[in-house]
Amino acid sequence: MGSHWFGGTFSTVLLGCVWLVLVGVEVEAYPVEDLVVSLPGQPKVGFRQYAGYVDVDVKSGRSLFYYFVEADKEPDNKPLTLWLNGGPGCSSVGGGAFTELGPFYPIGNGRGLRKNSMSWNRASNLLFIESPAGVGWSYSNTTSDYNTGDAATANDMREFFLKWFEKFPSFRSRDLFLTGESYAGHYIPQLAIVLLDYNEHSTGFKFNIKGVAIGNPLLRLDRDVPATYEFFWSHGMISDEIGLTIMNECDFDDYVFASPHNVTQKCNDAISEANIIVGEYINNYDVILDVCYPSIVEQELRLRKMATKISLGVDVCMTYERRFYFNLPEVQKALHANRTKLPYDWSMCSGVLNYSDTDGNINILPLLKRIVQNHIPVWIFSGDQDSVVPLLGSRTLIRELAHDLHFKITVPYGAWFHKGQVAGWATEYGNLLTFATVRGAAHMVPYAQPSRSLHLFSSFVRGRRLPNNTRPSIDD
Repeated sequence: MGSHWFGGTFSTVLLGCVWLVLVGVEVEAYPVEDLVVSLPGQPKVGFRQYAGYVDVDVKSGRSLFYYFVEADKEPDNKPLTLWLNGGPGCSSVGGGAFTELGPFYPIGNGRGLRKNSMSWNRASNLLFIESPAGVGWSYSNTTSDYNTGDAATANDMREFFLKWFEKFPSFRSRDLFLTGESYAGHYIPQLAIVLLDYNEHSTGFKFNIKGVAIGNPLLRLDRDVPATYEFFWSHGMISDEIGLTIMNECDFDDYVFASPHNVTQKCNDAISEANIIVGEYINNYDVILDVCYPSIVEQELRLRKMATKISLGVDVCMTYERRFYFNLPEVQKALHANRTKLPYDWSMCSGVLNYSDTDGNINILPLLKRIVQNHIPVWIFSGDQDSVVPLLGSRTLIRELAHDLHFKITVPYGAWFHKGQVAGWATEYGNLLTFATVRGAAHMVPYAQPSRSLHLFSSFVRGRRLPNNTRPSIDD
């Protein structure tokens, strides 16, 4: 047995062993001390959950927190999918796992969970990691580790995987899909490259990467930034005058986060005015969704009342309920989280991380090109209600990447369907590069359109194209 067997209490280990014996699994294949027996207020389910820490640098005391959910049915026959949220510095456990595509959502009183019937664990085993250290419950005992960037984050994630596979050896040879959203447009491709580099130099174990999929990804600033203002203009959120001024006066070539070049005063003034007109009462990540009023929600949570704030079938205050739930001591205990008693509350995005403000300027397209050249399918999908990283930029960038690869169109741009309705539009280049929109979705695609996003994800991991007709498919 590996040393990780002895991290839990005797009762947890005993209970975990009994569970594993009952389901007929070899005990060596699972880290019993990481077994999540049950989360507070959790509905009954038939799959197992694990959570805990992986030490990526013992000398510095740097550890990443993870949450792993088995597939709902036949987990031994399904792939492993990593999901990362962006930020940089935001939690994949809080975002992906408990707001978007995981098996549970927080309920309105912040003290329990409800089942997500459209969880992606219907199609795959799911792994969520709070990365880098300083995000959520991931931490370092060396304060300088919180000054970090893309390269260090990718290297830590490689180390995480190597050690996580020691905990879960049966997944070492399993098909691995790398997915995420937003700044994961940086995290996921850079991780894929680091893993491919490892494979090239390894004479033994190799990562079995089968696909990369990223939603509303930051890929290249000088295209993604102007797309925001094109989106505002095309959706009637700013005037013709302001929109035309931005298009004519703002030169976004070589645009960088820290100090934008070639930006005139006229351009700055127009951008400022555009942001004022759009205003603070619009959720830029989902422009058709109502906004949540935090003071009202926090008061209701304290009073243990069930808050009523459903908009278009979506709980717009879920983020506040989630933060309340994750800061309950009994929840942290059940997840084996916060083992060092951090001097701050869990929050969705880190308040201690000092992430590089220049790494966001990296052009990711050359990395995607190398991934595709390794015969790994790449899917880029976009919720069409997102103004932060709009489809307008992503669609253009993927077309340019296909041109650079000399890929021909294998599926012409057209509608794809789910449950007899148009679920979005999609195109494919060279059998390896797919761009798809998800109709009515936003920056967090699975949150806004759970059923359509599950169909898209299921097609992706099964190596199927999105259906271009209304006939029901297996994913419906």
